[in-house]
Amino acid sequence: MVQEIIMAVVAYLIGSVNFSIIISKRVAGFDVREKGSGNAGTTNMLRSVGKGAALITLICDILKGVVAILFAMLLGNITNAPDKAILIQIAGIAVVLGHTFPIFFGFKGGKGVATALGILLMTNWQIGLICLVFALVLMVLTQMVSLGSCAAAVLYPVLTLFIKENFIVSEGSGYFIYSVILAAIVLFNHRENIQRMLNGTENKISIKGKNK
Repeated sequence: MVQEIIMAVVAYLIGSVNFSIIISKRVAGFDVREKGSGNAGTTNMLRSVGKGAALITLICDILKGVVAILFAMLLGNITNAPDKAILIQIAGIAVVLGHTFPIFFGFKGGKGVATALGILLMTNWQIGLICLVFALVLMVLTQMVSLGSCAAAVLYPVLTLFIKENFIVSEGSGYFIYSVILAAIVLFNHRENIQRMLNGTENKISIKGKNK
């Protein structure tokens, strides 16, 4: 139980380091949450600050997921945890929650997609790559980042039912339930986008980073 608590706290704190807020203040002199959609994430950084800042934000947010999973593995090895998969799952959920509700920035953060991508690629690279390609194809075809993100979130639990190999720790310790929780968090964070998509009013984005 001690390992699980340590993992949850550390992963949450890692997630709470919101790079879009830090970078936007340093590069542009304002909090990205004050512009555009008000979201502290890559898409709003692209619209409000620029390509370079958005790319750095994307990489850093992905790395948060990667670092959280690596720490889970390290902690599991050091403490000889009986079920390292549980630590990985706690790390994944906690780091996304930290990104969404960052303690360092008034509990108002991003939607967790890039961080979730880092988690997926580390937990099971095959599933992660499939979700990434699926999301990118939808984004290119529809020019809606939110649609690609939500669709990939839904696809993730489905893939865990059929793909049983390439997990960082052997499958069989609740990865389906874990995937459903992660997907639910991402979909919850996109609830306003989902409503706009249903209404046909969702914002689109071009490769030049301008709203359409």
